[in-house]
Amino acid sequence: MSATETSNGGARGFWQRTYAMLVKEFLQLRRDRVSFAMIVMLPIMQLLLFGYAINTTPRNLPTAVLLQEDSDLGRSILKALQNTAYFRFTREVHTVAEFDSLLESGKVLFGVEIPRGFERAVRRGDKPALLVAADATDPVASGSALGALGQIAQSALKHDLYAGDPPSMPFEIRAHARYNPAAESRLNIVPGLVGTILTMTMLIFTALSVTREIERGTMENLLAMPITPVEVMLGKIIPYVLVGFLQATIIIGIGYFLFQVPILGSLGMLALLSTLFIAANLSIGYTFSTIAQNQLQAMQMSMMFFLPNILLSGFMFPFAGMPVWAQWIGEALPLTHYIRIVRAIMLKGASLENLQYDAIALCVLVLVAMSIAVTRFRRTLD
Repeated sequence: MSATETSNGGARGFWQRTYAMLVKEFLQLRRDRVSFAMIVMLPIMQLLLFGYAINTTPRNLPTAVLLQEDSDLGRSILKALQNTAYFRFTREVHTVAEFDSLLESGKVLFGVEIPRGFERAVRRGDKPALLVAADATDPVASGSALGALGQIAQSALKHDLYAGDPPSMPFEIRAHARYNPAAESRLNIVPGLVGTILTMTMLIFTALSVTREIERGTMENLLAMPITPVEVMLGKIIPYVLVGFLQATIIIGIGYFLFQVPILGSLGMLALLSTLFIAANLSIGYTFSTIAQNQLQAMQMSMMFFLPNILLSGFMFPFAGMPVWAQWIGEALPLTHYIRIVRAIMLKGASLENLQYDAIALCVLVLVAMSIAVTRFRRTLD
């Protein structure tokens, strides 16, 4: 055989072997339906979320009004606020305590107070003050709305007191950005990072727990032991609860000492609600580990769950600015409620009474996630 034939045969053999490996890889990918579904769904999910759900200039933000007098001018001002498209009045309160409680609980992002005798003071030329209080724990959500306040006086007074534009501002608007008056991003980001990092690590740690046992061949030994599925699950989850506490302590400690993020509320309550949040994520990760056939699939499932958590929870983008369908999805995610809790406790000094809704939502999510995890693991044993 000549050198040329040997060379051609070698080249032909190289491409034949490469083609065989290519076909084998495609067949293996086709058999691994979970991985193939992730490859298709991940870019579709990203495109839909960024295209339809994410809005960096949120509008129709929930607003409460404390109307201490029912006057034509007061109603005109409220109408002018609504016409900016930034404010949507969802609550009308009658006391300052209710006003403050709604802002502390996060049920509204803005509060407008029109004081008693406001219209009479305007007509006398006393230049009274209109108070607009904003929850500035999320500077992106409040910044654009506060910037639009300057247009309100011109719009409200044009038809009530003057034929055209008023000669001068007959009242002043006092915008009070509460909880983060300097609009510092670190006060918004650091508390949110506590929940984001815990979500990512807790999901991955537990999602790999059962699949690791299967791949190492130790699951048979585990099944032979006189132990119930609940005992197995708790034995695997409890160590990661302690790991989660350690991570949360490190992040909060660095935020407090290095970035001067205040902790105005109860650390005990924060620890209790963090336990619920960690348990929810561990249960979800454990469920993924019982569904996945290998560690790669478990990791892919974790990333698929983590993506909507980080985009729809209010960590990166204002929650109130999302469409209703995206908010409904966000309400079903543990991170959404935990971010509200940790920001409210650290920046507002909120009490458990202010956080009832999010605390109950976390409890429900924990019960649902743990029930699914135990059910799935029993099926794995069978």
